[in-house]
Amino acid sequence: MRFDVVTLFPELFGPHLSEGVTRRAFDSGQVDVRLWQLRDFADGNYRRVDDRPYGGGPGMVMLAEPLERALAAVRADRADATPLIHFSPTGRRIDQALVQEMAAGPGAVLLCGRYEGIDQRVIDRHVTLELSLGDFVLSGGELPAIALLDAIARLQDGVLNDAASHQQDSFSDGLLDCPHYSRPERLVTPEGELAVPAELMSGHHGHIARWRRERSLEITARRRPDLIAAARAAGKLSRDDERFLSTLKPG
Repeated sequence: MRFDVVTLFPELFGPHLSEGVTRRAFDSGQVDVRLWQLRDFADGNYRRVDDRPYGGGPGMVMLAEPLERALAAVRADRADATPLIHFSPTGRRIDQALVQEMAAGPGAVLLCGRYEGIDQRVIDRHVTLELSLGDFVLSGGELPAIALLDAIARLQDGVLNDAASHQQDSFSDGLLDCPHYSRPERLVTPEGELAVPAELMSGHHGHIARWRRERSLEITARRRPDLIAAARAAGKLSRDDERFLSTLKPG
């Protein structure tokens, strides 16, 4: 199986691919890992890959265009349609059932974000699945990618000394984040132009704050209803929050 990793820090992977018992899977080629430096697909002397978010707020957002070019290069090199995985606190938590499923598959493209996140239009266009290590925030997607690769590698035949070992394995408002967007305002794709949501371009701080809150509530309600229940029990949901949640359709 083959994993292509798009990252700003490919050097973080080397030690984890060459040490420990799981290196057997990487050395043998059972798990083929190829690293793609995102800055190689950025423009200008500084190879910039981030910019300020539309709508204001802290942090920087990874730009869509370098990511689009990088993913196009990966797809051209792979010449297949394997899943694209993005690591995000808003994603499904990685568990052993998922690892076992992926360990029997063809691999995937792993997208490691940094900063506040990546432009949502890239996620909407390309991402098959978003994964998370748990309900906490990391500096980037490299650590979850390394954890996933390690978990998959140890399930390959001949990697563990005892083939039966893995069969005995065990397995801050509290809402998920909202989508983020950055330059350009309109992203040109083969399917047409993708625009930043109008609310983020309005310059009205109240409208922006409410849009972000509602998107956060919506994502959390659909993906982690247990967090909505916890926030409600803790008295962290306002009347406006509850009114918005009541408008969401099931599913």
